[in-house]
Amino acid sequence: MAKKLMIVASKGSLDMAYPPLILAQTAAALGMEAAVFFTFWGLDIIRKDRVDNLKVTPVGNPSMGMPAILSILPGMTGMATSMMKKKIKELGMPTIREMLKELKEMGVKLYACSNTVELMGLKREDLIEEVDDIVGATFFLQQAAEDAIVLFV
Repeated sequence: MAKKLMIVASKGSLDMAYPPLILAQTAAALGMEAAVFFTFWGLDIIRKDRVDNLKVTPVGNPSMGMPAILSILPGMTGMATSMMKKKIKELGMPTIREMLKELKEMGVKLYACSNTVELMGLKREDLIEEVDDIVGATFFLQQAAEDAIVLFV
């Protein structure tokens, strides 16, 4: 079995933030080295101004269980986000910010994509303190080449 898990987190909605974090947490709990590489909209998960305000959008999401025409109505994103946050709280799941802190305590590495940081006009101070570094694709691929399981979420 590989001893390392490398995850690319490319989406920044609330429902897409949990999967890479849960997988990284599970890998760390199993004793694996784990890292998450946040790129494009996945950077929203580690941005100070967005981490606590991630949304769930029903537009283009057939799993929401509503007719597509309803998903574009004003207020539907807010309603979907509110419903998901309520369910997360009821289940006792940690918030995204809490999960990121737990990951750091477990030794999971959190990396921001340097090209995307530059593209979006961000600086290190725009990211949460748990981020280990801003790195390029070369760094990620070198790490991934070392007998790692690589997932793209």
